[in-house]
Amino acid sequence: MRHTPAYLMTDPAEVKRLIRNNPWATFVSGTSNGLVASHYPVLLEEDREEITIVSHFGRPDDTLHELGSHEILVIIQGPHDYVSPSWYAPGDLIPTWNHVTAHLYGTPDILSDDENYDMLSRLTDHFEQHHPGGRRLSDDEERTRRTSKGTVGLRMLVERFGARAKLSQNKQPGVVQNVIAQLEHHNPALAQEMRRTNAPSAGE
Repeated sequence: MRHTPAYLMTDPAEVKRLIRNNPWATFVSGTSNGLVASHYPVLLEEDREEITIVSHFGRPDDTLHELGSHEILVIIQGPHDYVSPSWYAPGDLIPTWNHVTAHLYGTPDILSDDENYDMLSRLTDHFEQHHPGGRRLSDDEERTRRTSKGTVGLRMLVERFGARAKLSQNKQPGVVQNVIAQLEHHNPALAQEMRRTNAPSAGE
């Protein structure tokens, strides 16, 4: 990830917020057979001070990743979109891509079967809670426990991270507001991130 100082996110609380709001993650491993990537949802462990995530791999992805034997990279991709120079002042011709992204590094611990089932239950409850008539694994624990055997659970303490929020911080306030207005129509999540990042400081 390009480390442009103006765009760096260094606050762990902001990285936690990004994970919380964008739980579909990319897992990348450098294995003895080369690079491997998979995609799974993650859940932030809210009761831990450190950034810690839990997830699960469907078999045989755990074997392909050699899961638990080395450091992995987990990519969290927040809102992003193309920014047209037509939204800038006349004469500014260079387009860009605004985004919020975090790279999380750590060596995952493998969960026991019972820990994995508990994690899968929490993961399901987390995403089902806003659905009318939402369902729980415990509604048929015998069957869902059998199904869970096809997965391997993991917990990863994030040992280090690199995060970037590139949100037009290098543009004049009027230009920023125009970019926000343009994005509001088709990418309100990115527009909201721009508002947060470019909000005037107290006293300005």
